Amino acid sequence: MKLKKGVLIVLDGIDGTGKTSQAKRLLETLLKKGADAVYFLEPSNSHWGKTIKAKAVIADSLTPEEELDLFQKDRKENVEKNLTPALQKKQVIVLDRYYFSTIAYQGARGIDPEMIRLQNESFAVKPDLVFILDIDPQKGLNRIAINREKMDSHFEREDYLVSVREIFRGLEGENIHHIDASRPEEDIYKDIEKIVFDYLRSLESD
Repeated sequence: MKLKKGVLIVLDGIDGTGKTSQAKRLLETLLKKGADAVYFLEPSNSHWGKTIKAKAVIADSLTPEEELDLFQKDRKENVEKNLTPALQKKQVIVLDRYYFSTIAYQGARGIDPEMIRLQNESFAVKPDLVFILDIDPQKGLNRIAINREKMDSHFEREDYLVSVREIFRGLEGENIHHIDASRPEEDIYKDIEKIVFDYLRSLESD
């Protein structure tokens, strides 16, 4: 599968939607179909990303502004070191979380979502496709609880996730697709796969 340009596909949504499983499955399918595909995750493994992960286990260890600053520093490094080079190589990027998470999560902590969007879009690579996986926060947390002994992040609180979800649900754009993640995993994946491969076929070079 040779494409005319690189492609950035983002999977996003509140905790417990299953987006990481969907992202990895999509990557596997892309590779099987001959696409030059790569997977990245935010927060990344940069110094900033590691700081975010360490602080996330301690409630209120960062102000909303400090949190926003760390996420944006981590994203700038991810854009510079990973996303831009991959797109220049005409690769297909599957990205697990992007600045839509920052809009929703830090927006729910009181920072103006529109300001966050504008700040990020001033430096972030524009995605070609965005999938916002949507689920009731309680159901999402129940899924997490099945796989872990305890919640290990201050982001994983139901009252907070209700606000985060509302911001996610309000995100709009011609490249943004809202996906009902309460359905069986297979049904969710079929929806994502169809949209992705319809788009990629339109970019195949002769």
